[in-house]
Amino acid sequence: MTGARNVVARRTVLGVLVVGAVITAFPFLLVLMNSVKSPEDYTTKGPLGLPSGIYLKGITDFWVRVDFGEKLVNSTVISGSVAVLAVVVSILMAYALGIGRVKGRTWIIAIFLLANLMPQEALIYPLYYLAKEVDLYDTKLAVIIIFTAIQSAFGVYLLSSVLSTFPREIIEAARIDGANRWQVLWRVVVPLSWPTLSVLLVFFFIWTWNEFFIPMIMLVSNDNQTVPVAIGVLQGQRLMDVTAQSASALLGIVPAVVFFLIFQRTLTRGIAVGAVK
Repeated sequence: MTGARNVVARRTVLGVLVVGAVITAFPFLLVLMNSVKSPEDYTTKGPLGLPSGIYLKGITDFWVRVDFGEKLVNSTVISGSVAVLAVVVSILMAYALGIGRVKGRTWIIAIFLLANLMPQEALIYPLYYLAKEVDLYDTKLAVIIIFTAIQSAFGVYLLSSVLSTFPREIIEAARIDGANRWQVLWRVVVPLSWPTLSVLLVFFFIWTWNEFFIPMIMLVSNDNQTVPVAIGVLQGQRLMDVTAQSASALLGIVPAVVFFLIFQRTLTRGIAVGAVK
């Protein structure tokens, strides 16, 4: 009797998960279907109708119209740079706060927490003014610096809590073997904390890739714009039909999804290790 109940429970859970997966994937499938649908098909069959054939002109027209290859490179350079730099800054500061135990550690972490809660709308004017003053306005470097600071604020808050529980015995053993503080950091702390760092790396890349507001303000030149900004600007000009808009949305999310799938195992391993700890 108990075995039958377990089978029913497992099947129920599996059914709920399948339904949840279908509901989650439905918007993506709808975008994919409409991006390869001709305007005539969309007009006659609506957004839920199956396309009569594969229509790729909307994708190619959007690619050429916004010079999507250039925007793809811009987003990749900015997101990749921010992800790496934010992780490096986070581990350096968290090492001092979590293991170094500097004075006022609690207040410093509270400041980083408050920084994460501030809306970007409250930051944009001083950031815009400072970028103008140092002659970095409308450059990718300005956006990289801004998002490195924003993302590392979250990274410091998270990593300082993780490193505060780092086994002191390992650090003491490394110091007895003659390792200095830098060697302890790069040869002991970083390798053992890599699962957590890899999760932050993936999150920082995807979060930065999806940013729209600050890049829209800071990157006004067409040559410097990122993928979300290019899509938003073109859609705002109402120069595309519905199928072309679906094609733009598809091209905008595909790189981030591909990046996530590539590092899915790393992300899953990092979360699992963090849960075990």
